[in-house]
Amino acid sequence: THLVYGGQRANEFAMRLAGATYEEVAKAGGGIVSSVRATREASEDELFALAAPRLQALLDEGVCAIEIKSGYGLALEHGRKQLRVARRLGRDLGVEVRTTFLGAHALPPEYAGRSSDYIALVCQQMLPALAAEGLVDAVDVFCERIGFSLAETEAVFKAAQGLGLPVKLHAEQLSDMGGARLAAAYGALSCDHVEHLSAEGIAAMKASGTVAVLLPGAYYFLRDTQLPPIQALRVAGVPMAWLTRSIAMVPTLVVAGIGIGVFVGGGLLRRWKRGRPDTWLYRQLQWRLALRYPALAAHAGGGPLITRRPL
Repeated sequence: THLVYGGQRANEFAMRLAGATYEEVAKAGGGIVSSVRATREASEDELFALAAPRLQALLDEGVCAIEIKSGYGLALEHGRKQLRVARRLGRDLGVEVRTTFLGAHALPPEYAGRSSDYIALVCQQMLPALAAEGLVDAVDVFCERIGFSLAETEAVFKAAQGLGLPVKLHAEQLSDMGGARLAAAYGALSCDHVEHLSAEGIAAMKASGTVAVLLPGAYYFLRDTQLPPIQALRVAGVPMAWLTRSIAMVPTLVVAGIGIGVFVGGGLLRRWKRGRPDTWLYRQLQWRLALRYPALAAHAGGGPLITRRPL
């Protein structure tokens, strides 16, 4: 999960509805980098206060163990802050927490155009320091055109391997980079997203026992058009997990709820109106407003309501 972060990205939902792709949003300064700015500005206590209700909501639904990633600090002090909050959540809320260091989630603004320098920082300074502090249970990378290359991903995997830490990967979300095959070669615990996973990637994951983690909320929220190869994964016998609840699903559920409401409500109204004049519904609304809220009657185009009591 991405449970510990600051800020929100509500404005990006409007951009996506207007047709912007995830890559276009990211290049405009949104996406991961937007959350990085807000997370860096928040204190450790503030991040804990934001994350605790998110975790409590999951616990209320029966969750008894959770993985929490970093990935919105992209600097040693801020990555440490996220992972410390994750450990504190486990202690204070009494739940088993496994932490994942996701230092290679995106290129921070101060390293623009210098991805190799940033990966060197991740491998040589950030990961060793955080592992030494006992804050890291696994290591993750975002391998993608707007993330990190295969070579950069492998450099992080090698650093993790040297520290005895298991790896996982954000793989094939926007394109087939071959990340799943690389992750499988390192015995990855999981590959997340995998919308563009190839047959070769499926075979490699099957051989290594790597779990395919499907994220339908992210798929719909990003308005993606490429579904994960679920049937091929099933046929191959690749273990699958799917995320059913996340912050990404909130706008999706809001839109879906409005759509369902309009569909169901419209059907009911059509049945009630059948055989009645075209103005029936409008007059019903006027009447109910005037009955319950007389002050609004004039604004609804109606006059004073005349009622008669039975004799």
